[in-house]
Amino acid sequence: MSEDPRSRPPQVGDERASLSGFLQYQRETLAMKCAGLTGAQLREAAVPPSGLTLLGLVRHLAEVERSWFRRVLKDEVAPPHWPGPKPGEFAEFEVADADPEEAFRIRREECARSRATVEAAESLDITGSHGEEVFSLRYILTHLIEEYARHNGQADLLRERIDGATGE
Repeated sequence: MSEDPRSRPPQVGDERASLSGFLQYQRETLAMKCAGLTGAQLREAAVPPSGLTLLGLVRHLAEVERSWFRRVLKDEVAPPHWPGPKPGEFAEFEVADADPEEAFRIRREECARSRATVEAAESLDITGSHGEEVFSLRYILTHLIEEYARHNGQADLLRERIDGATGE
């Protein structure tokens, strides 16, 4: 992970460009942490006793993008990509038989939809809701930056344990 392929957020820009830039940087960080690994390595729970895997993080963050942008902000009917055995349960972290190519494709597609939603929004003040709770696009972007950054910290540890690779 010596070369840094990530897009740098703007150092000078308006709020939308700054938030979008930082979110994209975090998205690209996750991809960088997974680059060059085999399917088996992506499925490896590398820090026992935790069952957390890089592939599980990829699938989880695809679901986070789907849920916040499509369901909450746009009020779309967008069922989970990896539903659990019971309604309301999710299986994105269950990766024993998961297809890495499918997971990365779905995450790329969800990220592209999310970017298009942000670009098309008339302002960061538009809102969506989940039940009784109302969320602005500004909140959603900030929340996703936090979500990715937290999980990218976990990805750092997983990747280092898997093959010794370290980096930002």
